[in-house]
Amino acid sequence: MNNGNVPNDEYFEENRFKTINEFKWAMSSNSEVEFEWEDKIYGIVADSNGIAIYEANKQETEKICANADEVLEYMVGKYRLRDVITKVRVWNRTI
Repeated sequence: MNNGNVPNDEYFEENRFKTINEFKWAMSSNSEVEFEWEDKIYGIVADSNGIAIYEANKQETEKICANADEVLEYMVGKYRLRDVITKVRVWNRTI
């Protein structure tokens, strides 16, 4: 994450998902993603049973999804991820 320095706006702009299709492609490529929405950090990782999405440090929020469309239905706060994926602050992504 930017060599320990606090990322700037340019970093977040470069890392954000510009479209839902870009997010779906990243998920189909087993990308790992760490993002922030409304002051909460979330993670998405490939799992042996599908794709895991969760709020950081809250195991009870983990959901294993079969595909990217199911991940996009996950609620981040009061919003479906599908509705905000192009607006979240992406801290880290492998693809």
